[in-house]
Amino acid sequence: MEVLKEKVEEEEAAEREDAAEWAERMEKMRPAEVQKEETILTQEMLRDLEKKILEIEIPTPTDPPVVTEDTIDISNLPLSYKTNTPKEEHLLQVANNFSRQYSHLCPDRVPLFLHPLNECEVPKFVSTTLRPTLMPYPDLYNWDGCANFVSDFLTRVPLPDPLKPPLHLYSSTTVLKQQKGNCFDFSMLLCSMLLGAGYDAYCVNGYGSQDLCNMDLTREVCPLTVKPKERVRKIQKVQPKKYTIKPPRDLTSRFEQEQEVKRQEEAKAQEEKLRWEEEERLLEAEKAKPDPLHGLRVHCWVLVLSGKREVPEGFFIDPFTGRSYSTQDDHFLGIESLWNHRNYWVNMQDCWNCCKDLVFDLGDPVRWEYMLLGTDTSQLSLAEEEDEGLNDDDDVQDLGKKTEDKSFDMPSSWVKQIEISPEAFKTRCPNGKKVLQYRRAQLEKWAPYLNSNGLVCRLTTYEDLECTKILEIKEWYQNREDTLELKHINNCTGLHTDYFRPGHPQALWVHTYKSMQPENDRVMEFYETARVDGLIKREETPKTMTEYYKGRPDFLSYRHINFGPRVKKLTVTSTESNPRPMVKITERFSRNPAKPADEDVAERVFLIAEERIQLRYHCRDDHITASKSEFLRRSEVDNKGNKIIMTSDMCISFEVEPMEHTKKLLYQYETMMHLKNEEKLSKHQAWESELEVLEILKLREEEEEAHMLSISIYDTKRNKRSKEHREAMERVMHEEHLRQVEAQLDYLAPFLAQLPPGEKLTRMQAVRLKEECLSDFKQRLIDKANLIQARFEKENQELQKKQQWYQENQVTLTPEDEDLYLSYCSQAMFRIHILEQRLNRHKELAPLKYLALEEKLCKDPRLAEFLKVPA
Repeated sequence: MEVLKEKVEEEEAAEREDAAEWAERMEKMRPAEVQKEETILTQEMLRDLEKKILEIEIPTPTDPPVVTEDTIDISNLPLSYKTNTPKEEHLLQVANNFSRQYSHLCPDRVPLFLHPLNECEVPKFVSTTLRPTLMPYPDLYNWDGCANFVSDFLTRVPLPDPLKPPLHLYSSTTVLKQQKGNCFDFSMLLCSMLLGAGYDAYCVNGYGSQDLCNMDLTREVCPLTVKPKERVRKIQKVQPKKYTIKPPRDLTSRFEQEQEVKRQEEAKAQEEKLRWEEEERLLEAEKAKPDPLHGLRVHCWVLVLSGKREVPEGFFIDPFTGRSYSTQDDHFLGIESLWNHRNYWVNMQDCWNCCKDLVFDLGDPVRWEYMLLGTDTSQLSLAEEEDEGLNDDDDVQDLGKKTEDKSFDMPSSWVKQIEISPEAFKTRCPNGKKVLQYRRAQLEKWAPYLNSNGLVCRLTTYEDLECTKILEIKEWYQNREDTLELKHINNCTGLHTDYFRPGHPQALWVHTYKSMQPENDRVMEFYETARVDGLIKREETPKTMTEYYKGRPDFLSYRHINFGPRVKKLTVTSTESNPRPMVKITERFSRNPAKPADEDVAERVFLIAEERIQLRYHCRDDHITASKSEFLRRSEVDNKGNKIIMTSDMCISFEVEPMEHTKKLLYQYETMMHLKNEEKLSKHQAWESELEVLEILKLREEEEEAHMLSISIYDTKRNKRSKEHREAMERVMHEEHLRQVEAQLDYLAPFLAQLPPGEKLTRMQAVRLKEECLSDFKQRLIDKANLIQARFEKENQELQKKQQWYQENQVTLTPEDEDLYLSYCSQAMFRIHILEQRLNRHKELAPLKYLALEEKLCKDPRLAEFLKVPA
């Protein structure tokens, strides 16, 4: 505060000197009578002044704040919300002292926003209201994800007074629970999330434009409509070859060309003038009305400085929209103060040019006055410290002195841990829907699974400012079983474009069409890696169909089919039973390096109506022309049934190097027969392509009617199968528990049944019941021991008999009999060992079981009152 005090005192002294000089000069220049006349105000002047003051209208919000203390249940809030610790009380005293000094030294500045009341009417310092928290969702690890979540999740509530900060500042937990708040609530929650994510973030208390404070986006361009800038590729000029054919001489008239250029320039200038006039008209219509409170509207936003999370330079974030702005943007008109979870800074720079000239070096005490010393006060750079004279003898002596520690640590946040449930994170918007109005656009957002068709976002673009003429519509979908991701509808051209994510049954990626009826203009693009035939694109018109391939083993890259008019039939037929007749099929192939260029076909044309086949081969690297062939496809027999013999006039060919190899008539005949088979195969593949188009269209119609949504198996609330399975498992566990309870029979039931029904139990009867129950249990233990002992003796006797038999017949036994004997002995010894262990264990546990039953009988409520031992 010392630097601030000296600066303010110097400014006040300079102002007093200037005022005194100006007053002396005016006193000398003006006569005394004029001075007296100017100081006297008549009644009419006062009435006029009063009327002018009353005519000034200050807009005030008509809607009161939605969140009030009556709507907040404070009974379940922790103790830190309702009281202050001694350290917090000390911090409030420090803040009050800082505020008094600031008001004294800067009387023309507004009071500082230091310790507003929380939801429990307890004053809390703004820095302790921040609670840095890292959310457990990957989408909230970056600043844009956090900003978009806060802007979508909360509903804006206007400030009670647009010219003053709010009197209350609620915790982020309450704001998340209420799902509404003002700009300060938005900024505190966003800043807490950014600090938890590792950003150097600050809450800023300042002044904003009317559009920024009122969240008015009608003059802003929707970010989804901004197209990314296309990189302009530099076209490399091809150097002309030395031996090239000269172009023909240009015989057109230069005068006519000049006149045509002039006409084009005049038309272009006229169009430019009309466009400029239209832009001026639109700018005048979109121009905002002057705001009477310009520069006075209080707003709160978030500042992110560079240095952490690889942020190259500082920027502002508007919490209402989640958009980032430059620190020199015109929407931000001034800053009073800013704070984070460790300190509080006051802006001492002039904001006459908005925030464009502000320097966000928080270590400079001349520009930013900090409240607490030793918490998070950034220091000036070492270069600046060296320039200020660290080499002075006085400074060197002062460095060796021990100064008193005046630092004060910021108390921990009084807000409990910020938590966002998975359901709330998925729902995002309040009630699952949010609508934003932009310039010539409207953006609608929905929560997943809210709409039955999976619609989560819709962007409607309009042609006019009044938003009456729809230009185009974009709809985004999620969790659809048909993998539909985006639907784009252009009202000007009538085109519908559907985009699919990987996983469609037909490997469809993009489908552009005007009508879902077959044999119309459409374009289908496919995922090439998901198809066996390598089809990547199919274009269809009423008369043609074009297919593009990639990565096929036969090197086919292009197929174009021309259709003729369909033959009319008397019976009612469908498209499948009456396909369009094919007139021409053109196929192109990529270069096959395993074949010579003269034998590798580059283009193959089947002229079905003319019964001709044309071939064009690839061109050699050292040639400028390629070989060509044409075959006349005739039937094998004539009208009389005579076999037609292959002649040389049935094949017309042009060979680049005819002397290298001469193709004989047999080779031409085999080639023609091969081409006939290929023609049949191409026609069949073209027919299959038509059927596939019909199948895709039928499938798309069924998908649009059903629009089923896919639900994850981990989503137990929405997944019906998982829910039914869980309920069945719970039902089985409950039935098993009931069976276990029923299995635990009453040990006194057989003995109580011997008593007369309805008779009250006496002491003698209780003692007799106890003795009978114990004696019965004792007899059961003895019987069990005798049973185990009998089985043990029986196994020993059988083993002894088997051993005696082995001794008598040992000489005559075969190896198989000996193996059987050894196996029997091994099993018998195992059984004897088990029985011996069971008998020993029974002898050890029997007394303990007897004592446990006796204790249980003594504690049984039916016998306890009769078996009490008198003192």
